[in-house]
Formats: sequence, C-alpha cells, structure tokens
Amino acid sequence: MRGTQMHVMVLAGGLSYERDVSLRSGRRVSDALRRVGVETTTVDADADLLSTLHTSQPDAVFIALHGAPGEDGALRGVLDAADVPYVGAAAAESRLAWDKPVAKTLLRRAGIDTPDWMALPHETFRELGAAAVLERVVKSIGLPLMVKPVNGGSGLGATPVFDAGELPAAMMSCFAYGGTALLERFISGIDVAVSVIDAGDGPQALPVVEIEPADGVYDYTARYTAGITRWHAPARLSPEKLQQLAEMALQAHTTLGLRDLSRMDAIIDTDGRAHVLEVSVSPGMTETSLTPLAVAAADLDLGIVCRSLVERAIERR
Repeated sequence: MRGTQMHVMVLAGGLSYERDVSLRSGRRVSDALRRVGVETTTVDADADLLSTLHTSQPDAVFIALHGAPGEDGALRGVLDAADVPYVGAAAAESRLAWDKPVAKTLLRRAGIDTPDWMALPHETFRELGAAAVLERVVKSIGLPLMVKPVNGGSGLGATPVFDAGELPAAMMSCFAYGGTALLERFISGIDVAVSVIDAGDGPQALPVVEIEPADGVYDYTARYTAGITRWHAPARLSPEKLQQLAEMALQAHTTLGLRDLSRMDAIIDTDGRAHVLEVSVSPGMTETSLTPLAVAAADLDLGIVCRSLVERAIERR
C-alpha cells in the first residue's frame, strides 16, 4: 500500500443485463470508501481493464459487477492471473454459486432446504417438444412454479407460473436472458435475505432483512424502484427464527466455500420452514439493496465495512 493511503479500484458496469444496477452499486461503494479516507477509481470491465490495472496498480479491487462479469468466476480468475487482490469469493467458488442448479445441489447435500427444481436448456425444450416437456415438468414438480434463468439476478427473466397455460410464455421470457431455464417449485411466504461478511474474524451474519413488495412479487421493478417495496431490518420474526436464518446463511456461505461477502436469499413458507433460493457472491450495493440495509441495521458504517473487506483482500496477497 502507498503509505497509509489505500488505492482501491471499484469495478462497475460490465455488459450484463444488470449493468445499470452495477453502476449504481459501484457509485455507492466508491462514495462509502472515500468517506472513510480510501482513494478510489471506478472502472468499467472492458477491453482496457488489464492495461488500466497495470497503469494504476491499485492495492485491491472491489467487484461491484453483477451478472456474469462479476459472479461467474471468469473475471476473478483473470485478476488472480494478474496478481491483483480483490474482495469476494475466489474464482472457482464463484462459479459454483453462480450456477443455481449446482449451488442448490451442494446446499441440499449439506442438509439445507431448497425448493425442488429442474434445469431445462433451450435445446432440450425445443428438441423434445415444448408441450410434452412442460407437461412432464408440471407432473414432476407441480404448480405453481417459478421460472428463472439458471444464471443472473435482480429478478430479470423470472416469472411465477400458477397455471400450466402460462408456462410457455414464461419459458420464452426466461430464454431471453439465458440459454437454460430453472423451473423451481414456487413457495408462497415471507421473502428474506441474510448477508454474511468476514472482515477477518470469521463469517458473521448481519441482521435478517424482510422484503415486502407491494404486489407480492420481488421482481426487478420492486427491487430498484423507490417506494414500491418495504424492507424491515431486522425482519419481523421471532428471535428463534432470526437465529435459524443466520445459521442457515453461515452454513450456505461455508458450504459453497465463499469468503468476504455473500447474501443468501430465502423464503419462509406458511409452516415456518425456510428454503434457500440462491446465494449471491456480488450482492447489490445500491440505495435500495439488501446488504447495505443489513449493514445499517447492524449499526455498522458501510464505508468501514467495505474498507475492512479491502484490507482483508490485501492481507491475502
């Protein structure tokens, strides 16, 4: 590091469908770090990235990219090859978490509840006959279903299906965002998120955030449009349930081999049973994102938390 002054490169933007969200996350992280005395430069992940890294030589990178650029492990592998420390899960583990069917398989093997699912590539859907395949899926998993891309976040391409007649349109909407659809048993209940941070003292779960979208569906609009969704941090749940969710998030974080930062999304059904939907290795950091809400609920400063994570990344180097 340059004396006591750290220089952090915040990666934001990229070419995924979540570019706009990533740019907002990047600004929030950069502002938070600057507020606590960290020099930052915000850079897009484009063809000039490696030359920019060589020229600026940051002490570490904070990845505020969402979608494939920030979460599929490829960019993290390039940063490893360039010997640049970064905040967040390593390349291989990011890849596991990024692939929802793989992550769900690992979580279920570890005894963590996750809704039944089936991954269906577009080629299979087309070659075996859409109608016959969907009929078999409905018989296997049942209705209602949630159809969403196997990769990606922010609710893009995700559609709840309550009637079999709605399924073909939901599949086409999903395939617009990726070549493989995840058909998952839809569970009605309370949406919650639990962020995990590890600034050097081991993983710690932040307060559970309860999500209350106005129309009951936590889609892209509900996530990033102010006033449409209400958040409760901590969640309006019993102390026992809050503790259970915290332990589940820590177990999911550990099972997937993650480090520094993650966010578990889950739903609590009408019987009070929690089901993990996915685990993000690059959670949103916008003004309406869940991890900053959890940081505030824990009476922590976002800038100090981000700086601690950067310091941990540098120490690993």
